[in-house]
Amino acid sequence: MLNNNRFLEKITSRTKIYLAIIALLIIFICINKPMFIVPGIIFYILIVIYSYWTNNKRNAEMSRQIQNLTMTMDGTAKKSLINSPFPLIIIETNGNVVWKSSKFVYEFANVDINNYLIDILEEIKQDIENEHDKKQKTITKIVHVGNKIYKMLGEYIRSKHSEKSDYITILYFIDITQSVKDKKKYEDAKTCVGILMIDNYEEIMQRIDVENRPQVIAEVEKAIYDWAASTGGIVVKTERNTFVYVFEHKYMEELKENKFEILDKVKEINIEAGLQLTLSIAISTDGDSNYEKYKSALASMDIVLGRGGDQAVVRENEKYVFFGGRTQEVEKRTKVKARIVAHALENLIEESDNVLIMGHSNGDIDSMGSSLGIYRLVKTLNKDAYIVNNTEGMTLKKFIEELEKDEEYKEIIINKNEALDLITNKTLLVIVDTHKKNYVEVPELLEKISQVVIIDHHRRSTDYIENATLTFQEVYASSAAELVTEILQYTDVKIKLKPIEVEGLYGGIMVDTKNFTFKTGVRTFEAAAYLRRCGVDIIKVKKWFQSDLNSYNEIADIVKHAEMLDNSIAIAIYEKEDKDANLICAKAADELLTISDITASFVLGNVGDKICISGRSIGDINVQLILEKLGGGGHITLAGAQVEGMTLEEVKQELIIRINEYFAEITS
Repeated sequence: MLNNNRFLEKITSRTKIYLAIIALLIIFICINKPMFIVPGIIFYILIVIYSYWTNNKRNAEMSRQIQNLTMTMDGTAKKSLINSPFPLIIIETNGNVVWKSSKFVYEFANVDINNYLIDILEEIKQDIENEHDKKQKTITKIVHVGNKIYKMLGEYIRSKHSEKSDYITILYFIDITQSVKDKKKYEDAKTCVGILMIDNYEEIMQRIDVENRPQVIAEVEKAIYDWAASTGGIVVKTERNTFVYVFEHKYMEELKENKFEILDKVKEINIEAGLQLTLSIAISTDGDSNYEKYKSALASMDIVLGRGGDQAVVRENEKYVFFGGRTQEVEKRTKVKARIVAHALENLIEESDNVLIMGHSNGDIDSMGSSLGIYRLVKTLNKDAYIVNNTEGMTLKKFIEELEKDEEYKEIIINKNEALDLITNKTLLVIVDTHKKNYVEVPELLEKISQVVIIDHHRRSTDYIENATLTFQEVYASSAAELVTEILQYTDVKIKLKPIEVEGLYGGIMVDTKNFTFKTGVRTFEAAAYLRRCGVDIIKVKKWFQSDLNSYNEIADIVKHAEMLDNSIAIAIYEKEDKDANLICAKAADELLTISDITASFVLGNVGDKICISGRSIGDINVQLILEKLGGGGHITLAGAQVEGMTLEEVKQELIIRINEYFAEITS
């Protein structure tokens, strides 16, 4: 198709070859059948005449094309085109080479360029089919030819009366090999700024013997310094548990490939039985200056700590990539932060005109119970407070019915429009049980209100609410209700909770801990004990969450048809479209974990416009990392996600892919 032999091109052409073959065939026929001599000669003359006519027409068309290209050029410009310093070729889309510059012949004398040209011509043909109405199309493509890199520029053109097959293409090849190398060298030399923080430094130092502390600190620092030196970087200790890490970008891929092995090295340091140090790392390449990169790394560190620590995050091109984070969160014994948050929240409430309290969309008892706790704090401080709630599913139906029996609460639960009408310049927005922008009950409130407080217990995701005035996000906590209960205990004012408020807070803790079996720490029981002293009716709360017979049968059917993956992970589907599918799926996932040998369970359901996924584990598998890849989040043992635009079966297959990726990352 493409012919680089210039000698053959001068003495023959495809048309002459075809005529010669036809002549031989006619001679062969005439020898065997003399009666065909005269008709054969006439037939051959007609073919020659037709070939001559079509060839002249084609040449004339080609002349017009070339004339169109050069009609505005003077003699000097034409000479410059012919003697172009760049390799240049004019070729038809059917593969016929019209003309090559001498530079093209020289540049690619020892390289087979044909395959690259064929690929380009195929792309052009596809463009012609897809955009047949276009008369002209620009071509830009980076190609690797031999050991060089070229930027190929050009366009394909056809005249007004041409057919598709008559497109002509002009291509320039610009050697950018050196510029690509220089760019890579520049990118590799860019500075990356990171922050390393020992997560549980204070707790460990308090629990080990005084004489052993210097040795432990020395081992940790040596591990960090040795690791930094292996990447050509430097580490500067800025605080007792914090280090600033600076290195060149060329080592970034090596760090990613090794999955930040320093995380494991620090955990392997021998301290005392039952104690383990963990490290958090935040690295950023975003920012024009080193200071901007440092600020970006600081913001990224907030995300790492909000996800429980013991992991690394790399922020590059405004995207986050996480490594590690597979160990359980460590409960912090100090309550200093809870006291500070309680006092700060009081001040913000007293300075505001009114307070709007909002949980996540499709709220549950944890978000509603937490909202009631904050509501009572605001009312105790003599400020107006309202709870924004647009969705009322099966999870809250019984609780809302009980709540509305009290006259006080009939006017405090408002919808989106009512909330927007109440906003002033001094309105305070308190968000409970979520920190994600797109998961709050009414996202519009975030745009209208400047003073925002966040109280949440989920691991922080990348789409968190930025610029919050006050954030109380503790991933060790069992629930948002536990955090709100702690705040209520440390306020300066004496708060008297109503029975329904106490029951709501207790219900939030009970549901999120699965009756105090999952993610339950010392402070969880302390919060529950406080609520018990406030007079919670435990039996009444338990009755709210009893399943009716139909729901129980649905759950049993889901469990019955669950499939096993790797003999330890259960995947089940709730086929029926149900607005309360998320609750059914959550209960089914919990039920699956009661079966021996199942270490993790995932249940998918159809809530109408979305597919929901409930993930549970006994701690060996981090379901949060798996569902985070599907846009969800949560904790190591409890997580969820909602997926749009896919069927149940498609989401199931995508989930299986993500589970396999998770195990591949662990074993690699």
